[in-house]
Amino acid sequence: MVVGDFPIELDTLVVGAGPGGYVAAIRAAQEGQNVTIVDKGNLGGVCLNVGCIPSKALIQAGHRYEHAQGADDMGIQTENVSIDFSKTQEWKGQVVNKLTGGVESLLKGNKVDIVKGEVYFVDKNTVKVMDDKNSQTYTFNNCIIGTGSRPIELPNFKYSDRVINSTGALNLSEIPEKMVVIGGGYIGTELGTAYANFGTEVTILEGQEDILLGFEKQMRQLVKKKLKKKGVNVVTNAMAQGVEEKEDGVTVTYEAKGESQTIDADYVLVTVGRKPNTDELGLEQVGIEMSDKGLIQIDKQCRTNIDNIYAIGDIVDGPPLAHKASYEGKIAAEAISGHASEIDYLGIPAVVFSEPELATVGHTEESAKEAGFEVKAAKFPFAANGRALSLNETEGFLKLVTRKEDGVVLGGQIAGANASDMIAEVGLAIESGMTAEDLALTIHAHPSLGEITMEAAEVALGKPIHTV
Repeated sequence: MVVGDFPIELDTLVVGAGPGGYVAAIRAAQEGQNVTIVDKGNLGGVCLNVGCIPSKALIQAGHRYEHAQGADDMGIQTENVSIDFSKTQEWKGQVVNKLTGGVESLLKGNKVDIVKGEVYFVDKNTVKVMDDKNSQTYTFNNCIIGTGSRPIELPNFKYSDRVINSTGALNLSEIPEKMVVIGGGYIGTELGTAYANFGTEVTILEGQEDILLGFEKQMRQLVKKKLKKKGVNVVTNAMAQGVEEKEDGVTVTYEAKGESQTIDADYVLVTVGRKPNTDELGLEQVGIEMSDKGLIQIDKQCRTNIDNIYAIGDIVDGPPLAHKASYEGKIAAEAISGHASEIDYLGIPAVVFSEPELATVGHTEESAKEAGFEVKAAKFPFAANGRALSLNETEGFLKLVTRKEDGVVLGGQIAGANASDMIAEVGLAIESGMTAEDLALTIHAHPSLGEITMEAAEVALGKPIHTV
């Protein structure tokens, strides 16, 4: 006997349960919508399962292992430091499980129905959700698509046991003796640094003239200096050509300075960007407009050309950042509820968990000038901050970009310890229309790294206390 596939009617359907989708679902439910969220994978998407969270856990473990080697300048000496990498991976898994379990609780607590399966669009109000056994039709009034992205695979570097992407690098069972990283963006730099801290001999091959090109030159130079100190070999203007796999390793061929060269390693990690997961959803059935790269075109409310379908996160234009996806998810959910919410990307920060950490938000000095502003750039060094000295983390600076006529904060760049946390204050200043004087008049705790923001603001006002 065949049971008919009777459509289940929904108010709002969210496709994808990553940091964009699950946030959108919760906000939509808070706005009074009846919400169902569908994902073929684990709740939390790439970020929680094989991206942001596990990578930061591994980076932190690398820091701990490196610090355990001792610090002669502090008089700390250690012997026979060892690491059980299987336990490191087990701990990382516990961190991930806590967060993914938390997402499930949050969705259920907000009365969001969770469905597992693959989504295929039939028309602008209908999808089929398929799992291993069944196919179920759902109809909806509104839909938010947040299906994320996946690593780009190079034709000459097909993924295997020894040719890995970021997911593979996060789940290695042992610490490699040697690793080649293709791509010096934030993922390659972060994971390359983490394994270098574990003792791996790392080579980064970057096709462009420098690594981390999204950040200012002086910031990049600090990272390269630290990588060199760790023994990481950074080769720029290097084009990866191919790989020969062996039972216990790989030989990578690349071209640099007009010559073909080879390097042996245990693994080659490919981090050359990500591609949007929009190719298997049946979006052509609906007529949703997309770019040549498979990115969905949206308006200021994350609405596609189909007025009841919205798109967020890595599948739309802009940097593939989890917090951008979450921000867009809230905008889309609120737009469906009739609010006048619109996206404004100026206050979205970008962070690299390198050494030192890099963070930027709003305008750089260059982009502000290109936008027609007359600006003032005020810089304060970590080396002049008491807390940075006591942490033995004196490399770096905070640069504040303000409008010359009235001191309004337009942007900020930080290279240094805890830059990822410190950038939030600059972001708040931009969102709130604050001036350098507002930051300077805010009393910051002493001694703290937060004082660096206040000090940079005083430099912008021409009245610095702790620098000449």
